[in-house]
Amino acid sequence: MEAFALLLTAFLLSGGSLGDLYGRRLIFAIGVVVFAVASISCGSSTSMIELIAARGAQGIGAALLVPNSLALISGSFPPEERGRAIGTWSGFTSITAAIGPVLGGWLVQHGSWRWAFYLNIPVAAVVLAIIAVRVPETSMGGSVRALDWSGTLLTIFGLGAVVFGLIESAPPVGVLGALLLVAFVFVEARSRHPMVPLPLFRSRTFTGANLLTFLLYAALGAVLFFLPLNLVQVQGYSTTQAGAAFLPFILLMFLLSRWSGGLTRRIGPLVAAAGLSLLARTGIGGSYWTTVFPAMVVLGLGMAITVAPLTTAVMGAVEQTRAGIASAINNAVSRLAGLLAVAVFGIVLSSVFDREMDRRLVDVPGDVRHAVDAQRDKLAGAETSDPQARRDIQESFVAGYRRVLWDSTLLAMASSIGAALLIEQRRPSREP
Repeated sequence: MEAFALLLTAFLLSGGSLGDLYGRRLIFAIGVVVFAVASISCGSSTSMIELIAARGAQGIGAALLVPNSLALISGSFPPEERGRAIGTWSGFTSITAAIGPVLGGWLVQHGSWRWAFYLNIPVAAVVLAIIAVRVPETSMGGSVRALDWSGTLLTIFGLGAVVFGLIESAPPVGVLGALLLVAFVFVEARSRHPMVPLPLFRSRTFTGANLLTFLLYAALGAVLFFLPLNLVQVQGYSTTQAGAAFLPFILLMFLLSRWSGGLTRRIGPLVAAAGLSLLARTGIGGSYWTTVFPAMVVLGLGMAITVAPLTTAVMGAVEQTRAGIASAINNAVSRLAGLLAVAVFGIVLSSVFDREMDRRLVDVPGDVRHAVDAQRDKLAGAETSDPQARRDIQESFVAGYRRVLWDSTLLAMASSIGAALLIEQRRPSREP
């Protein structure tokens, strides 16, 4: 899992830049081929080392196809139709994110884990056929610029080190990655053909949209990580039930994204914040339909009317010759926001959990307290046969969980303020 996330994020900017330079259709197709070949390697691997290496190769393939898929759509539709097209893309992304794990789980349960990877092969074949027949090339400037090798290497190692530091809780590596990214900014400012033209960020809309993305996806990342822990370890859900709890969110994203392409992106984060606040009020026990379901509906509605307009704003704020790198930047921002949220909010939750445990375990027998203290790093997953200690563990976790959700609510509200101040609410002019 980490190998895929690490290399996907590390190569995202490079993948978007290559599409702008050499053709998005070409780089997207290469990404599909790399992903398919890596999938075959995953399915046929005979050791953990082979599987990890193949998963890393999958990440590189994904980094080539993910930003260029959006850039192809952006370049294939005129401005007045782009919002709905991007909304359709966003909706199908949401529904396949739900179907994929379910289908993969069924294949693992009834066949072999290898088939979860082999499933990608016929899908890739269909995609390549569609590319050959129906997808036009949209890149417009590859012959003018040269590949920015210094910028490419700095982003690969910089983003890779930051992601590795967050995933592995290795601050020195993360700091090194941050320094490499600072060096990247200085190099790009002096490059004749920069991979990431810094003037992009002079656009208030582009900067504001990426700021909104960072804040909102940090809030969403916290929910996607900590809500299942609450449902399984405190509320007693099975892992399948915990996954199914997100279905209202996913279905609303799928059903509404296509129609939200032209909506204001300022209101959506506030609606999402309302959904997060509903989750923050959750205690111990209660029916799914009265605790989680209403929050998922409101959160799904908020994200559905935000994501497509937000993505449209990002793609509309740059020249279409830079659509690939613009898509890659926005994608990298969202992924780093989610990783950073898990790392930071994990510290917040653990801190509140420890403080609550210190306060509550005073009246628990000494031997029970010592046994629970030895498992504090498991949070609500700590095991004990003492009913009072078990209740203390659950209530301590819920206290930390609520703090994380209220903080996430504030992030979502801040993203709405950023959108109001920075993102221009004007229709883009028709392009020649």
